[in-house]
Order: sequence, then C-alpha cells, then structure tokens
Amino acid sequence: MDDALLIARLQFAFTITFHYLFPQLTMGLALLILVQKAMFMFTRQLSYNHAAQFWARIFAVNFAMGVVTGIPMEFQFGTNWARFSVFAGGVIGHVLAMEGVFAFFIESAFLGLFLFGERRLGQRAHTFTAFMVFLGSWMSGYLIIITNAWMQHPVGFEAASGKLELVRFADLFFNPWAGWQYLHTMFGAVVTASFVMAATGAYYLLSNRDIRYGEIFLRVGVTCGLAASVLMIFPTGDGQGKNVAQYQPVTLAAMEGLFETGKAAEMILIGQPDMERLRIDNPIRIPGVLSLLTYSRWNAEVKGLQEFPRELWPTNIPLLYYSYHIMVGLGTYMAAVMALSALFLFRRHLFDHKWLLWILMLSFPAPYIANTAGWMTAELGRQPWLIYGILKTTAGVSPTVSAGNSLFTLMGFLGMYGLLGTLFLFVIAREIQNGPEHGHH
Repeated sequence: MDDALLIARLQFAFTITFHYLFPQLTMGLALLILVQKAMFMFTRQLSYNHAAQFWARIFAVNFAMGVVTGIPMEFQFGTNWARFSVFAGGVIGHVLAMEGVFAFFIESAFLGLFLFGERRLGQRAHTFTAFMVFLGSWMSGYLIIITNAWMQHPVGFEAASGKLELVRFADLFFNPWAGWQYLHTMFGAVVTASFVMAATGAYYLLSNRDIRYGEIFLRVGVTCGLAASVLMIFPTGDGQGKNVAQYQPVTLAAMEGLFETGKAAEMILIGQPDMERLRIDNPIRIPGVLSLLTYSRWNAEVKGLQEFPRELWPTNIPLLYYSYHIMVGLGTYMAAVMALSALFLFRRHLFDHKWLLWILMLSFPAPYIANTAGWMTAELGRQPWLIYGILKTTAGVSPTVSAGNSLFTLMGFLGMYGLLGTLFLFVIAREIQNGPEHGHH
C-alpha cells in the first residue's frame, strides 16, 4: 500500500469515527425525547416535559457538532477519493443529496420549533415537532445506511462509459443488505442514548440532586436500553450476520478467525490471530455454534479463509477480528447491565443501590466503543473493496493528492477536532450541571 493511499484512508477513518460520536447520540435521543414528551402528554406531569426539553438541548449541541464534523467528509469524496466519486457518483449522489435536502432540513427545522416554539404551538403541536425530529433523524440515518449498504452489496446499477449509473432506484432503496444493517445501527444508537441518559440519572442520584429527574432518566434509559440491547443482538445482529455469511463469506471467516472449512464450525469466544501459522492462539471454543448461528444447523459447513484466494482476504484480519469481538463482547455486557438494572427497577430497588448506579454511570462509554468497533468491522470486512466486488480501494483514491498533502490536512483535523471535542465536553458538562430545571424557575 503506497503512502498516499494509507494517509487518505487514515484521514477518512479518523474524521468519520470522530463524526459518528455525535449522530449515534442524536438518533437515539430523538426517540427518547419523543418518549418523554409522550409521557408528559399522558400524565401531564411537568417533570417529563422539562426532561424532554433538557435532552433536546443536549440533542442540539450534538446535532451542531455532527453537522460541523460531517461537512469535511463530503469534501473528502471530491479531494482524496475523486476516482471513486466519478465512478460511483451516479448512484450514491442521489441518496446523499436526499439526505441533505430532505432529512437534514426536516430534522433541523423541527428541532428549532421544538426548542423555541412550545408556547406558541401548544402541547399537541409541540409533541408533533418531537415526532418530526425523530422522523427526520431516522430518515437521515436510513439514507446514509443505504449508501453504505450499496457499497457492501451493490445493486440497481449499470456500467456506462466507465461509470456506474443508477437504473433501478427501488433496488437501491430496498437493498437486502440495508434492512438489517439499518435496524442494527439505529438500535445501537438507542443503546448509546439510553446509557447516556441512565448515566446522567445515576449521577444525579449519587450526587443527591435533581432526584425526580434522575429517576425519570433512569426509568426511560433502562427500559429503552434493555429493549434496544436485546433487539441489537436478536434479530438485527443475527440478521446482519446472516447477510455477511450470504454475500461476503470471506469476511465472515475473517471476523470469526476461521481459517479452515469445516462442518459444525466452532465459535471462538476469545483468542489471538496468528497470521503466520494461520490459526488462533489460546482459543476458547464452543463447538457447532458458528454453524448454528450462521445457517441454523449444527452440522452446516462454514467456509474458512483458505477456501478463498489471498488477494480477496480482508487486508487487516487481526484488526477486523478484534473489532468484531469487541463489539460482540461489549454488546453482551451492555445487555447484561440493562437486564440487571431493569430487574432492580421492576422490584423498585434500583434507586437505592449505589453500586449499580455507579456501574450505570461509568458504563456510558461502552456503547460508543461498541458502535465504533461495529463500524470498523463493517468497513474493514469490505476490504480490499471500496465497492464490493466492483472497485478496489486502491483504484478509488485520487491520483494527484500526495501523501504530504493528506498528512498536512490530517494533522489539521487532529488539532481542530481536539479543540472542538474539548469545547463540546465543556458545554455538555455545564448543561448537565445546570440541570433540567434550568430556565424553568
């Protein structure tokens, strides 16, 4: 891999990883804000309304950071990845434009109405704005997901004059890869928002302040977090895994560290890939489970990496393997924490157990790490392809952008995003410290 390609990939990886820290919270919060607003409409308890407005302010800060950090990625398509943009722009340009024009403007316009229009709109119309923020946010997520799904499983196109042109929009919009990927991603976002909300509630209770709101945050966060954690594992995680097995079997083998083809394929819970000897060191194995999860049969045959030509193997198998196992491990941990918290909540003991409140408060980074590892799994698994089976990553990079130019801008992004991240944490910390009653006295 030449230096220019390596730096271009590192730059895009850094900018998109930093960017996704923000949309995953806003997409999840959009649903939880709607839940809290609906609870207010049902109970007429003002604390639910104030809670929804508090999280809408958090949403707004995240939304602004997502916009600021998302814009440079659009430019990178035309600078660092110009050959990819020319080749595939006739397909992905449609949905990216729709994401900007429709979903983004719906989300931003109704967010403004929700934040500043309650007194003039009335409560029913104000609740409708919360629903539209949710709809715009999740619509935006779907349009981005079908773009990525097309790169994973390209459909609905024809090649003409060395470029790809979209000929069947329905195929693109209802790509069989997109459904499970979208639901898995969105439930992952709900898990992130639920852990952040529950952690904030735990902080308030442990600090003996804003008790009423701390209890609301814990109820909504734990209840929604448990449901989303379970749904993220099954059926969405299971469905996405079957997609990988059907359309990218070499990726499945690399994710699982499976080097040899066999029936009743074992699942490796933990171990270290040895790429020289093509084996997993120090493995903990569960016989037959991989075959069962992938093909719903204990004795089903699962192809190993050695069944495929080396040039089709993912380019960084150890990083792919570890990313996948981190995602799965943290997903299991989060579901267990939410299940335990829900049990104590159901028995009316959650608010009294400080040890569990500490676990909830300190666990909020887990979904951020898990979602990042999940996206790394998806993107590393597609390599060496930029568009799976059609365009390799080496063929998509801009030919005239040098490694030095990309490195210079990467360093600039590191500094600028470091400053933005610090400012973001300061603003969020101040908002949490002010509390949900701020501005309502």
